[in-house]
Amino acid sequence: MTGTEDWRVRRWAATHRRIFTAALALFEDFGFEQVSVGQIATAASVSVPTFYAHYPSKEHLIMALPTAEQVEALLASQPGELSVGEKIRRAAPLWFASMPPDEYEETLLRWRIIAGTPSLRRRAAEFERETAGMIVGALPTSGTAEVVQAGAYLAAFTTALLAWADSGGERKLDEVFDEAFGALGG
Repeated sequence: MTGTEDWRVRRWAATHRRIFTAALALFEDFGFEQVSVGQIATAASVSVPTFYAHYPSKEHLIMALPTAEQVEALLASQPGELSVGEKIRRAAPLWFASMPPDEYEETLLRWRIIAGTPSLRRRAAEFERETAGMIVGALPTSGTAEVVQAGAYLAAFTTALLAWADSGGERKLDEVFDEAFGALGG
């Protein structure tokens, strides 16, 4: 990577972060539904087209889908003989345990905003299905059982995060994961 490319990557990342941080502050102060993309752009000192160059929508900003590479890495970190459901069950707490404290707190804030916004609670199911699709796509082979397990475990994952957010972070995340995944009978 040349110095110019490196500078562009750093600039893009800084702008991306500035938009995200401005949006979180506005959502926390005024509520997700009351904040427009224009207001976010203004608060982040960017144009509306720049916002959309970084995030496809307000929902994508707050929901923060993992990348296919992150999904593949999480699955690869688990023993190959495990079922997809057990891989998700084991990987979820590891994902959060690896976060720096400030990112962990930011994640709680994001999920509190999601939990407190009815339209986002409903949209969370769409994002979990998209993530389940990434998981299935990352498997060497997948049949009906793997598709069902990925969907069920991602639904439990989302349910756990909503319960954690609803408690304001008072409940330990490992405990809500155990409760949600345990409800699947495993």
